[in-house]
Amino acid sequence: MASKGVSPEVNTSLYADIEPYNTGFLKVSDIHTVYYEQSGNPDGHPVIFLHGGPGGGTSSKNRKFFDPQFYRIILFDQRGAGKSTPHACLEENTTWKLIEDIEKLRTHLQVSEWLVFGGSWGSTLSLAYSESHPDKVTGLVLRGIFLLRKKEIDWFYEGGAAAIYPDAWEPFRDLIPESERGCFVDAYHKRLDSSDKETQYAAARAWTKWEMMTAHLLPNEATAGRGDDDKFCLAFARIENHYFVNKGFFPSDSYLLDNLEKIKHINTVIVQGRYDVCCPMMSAWDLHKAWPEADFREFVGIVLSAENIEGI
Repeated sequence: MASKGVSPEVNTSLYADIEPYNTGFLKVSDIHTVYYEQSGNPDGHPVIFLHGGPGGGTSSKNRKFFDPQFYRIILFDQRGAGKSTPHACLEENTTWKLIEDIEKLRTHLQVSEWLVFGGSWGSTLSLAYSESHPDKVTGLVLRGIFLLRKKEIDWFYEGGAAAIYPDAWEPFRDLIPESERGCFVDAYHKRLDSSDKETQYAAARAWTKWEMMTAHLLPNEATAGRGDDDKFCLAFARIENHYFVNKGFFPSDSYLLDNLEKIKHINTVIVQGRYDVCCPMMSAWDLHKAWPEADFREFVGIVLSAENIEGI
């Protein structure tokens, strides 16, 4: 049954740090090779963690969401992100290719079915994957809901969130000449796809810093500092922008909501922070209304704890 309002008595602590017992690289196409790792209980219930961005890559902190005694924890870096190669590559990089990669990884690891866990863009990909392969999913945990609709992109990149973070918005805005400010996503795409590397890096830093500055309810220097890491910024900004320019490669704006009937039988928890600026509450609320059978949990804040933003 769907819960109502704020969930008051929920354990928001994370599990202890652990190391992988297995790491590897899986060649998924002539161009792309993805990094994966396994940790926790090798004989436990498989769970796959789908990171955010797209382009954010995974982090060791992502393992801490899961009880290592119960779960076989599987993380992987999506095409062009993290340790996957080639770095920041946009060629053959679409939602549907990522779904194929998840299936190739599942087969490679000899997993018959698994729990799917994703936040932010990871929630988008979790829904898209589950709607494509509902028979492979034992359950869904979705946090910080992002449905990749135009109104969500416009909210964050075309001036809506600027009303809350004007100080962080101005450097993002000011990189673009006034004549090109009709669509910031397109203006940044032009620069992130430039043949000049410094133009790419300048745009990538500005794009990433804007998102990292808004990722916490209170300022977080560690997250904001990721905007100074050129390697991270290039993959994060280029891949994210590439997906947004192409509308997630979905055939319609409401594709994920329109296909919920395929997965409504799957046990699902939706976790949303009311004051999440990157993934505003309206998206989780729309998903909740379309899927009242899912367990909906709202928190006063952004997600569950500051550490949860790692690998946004």
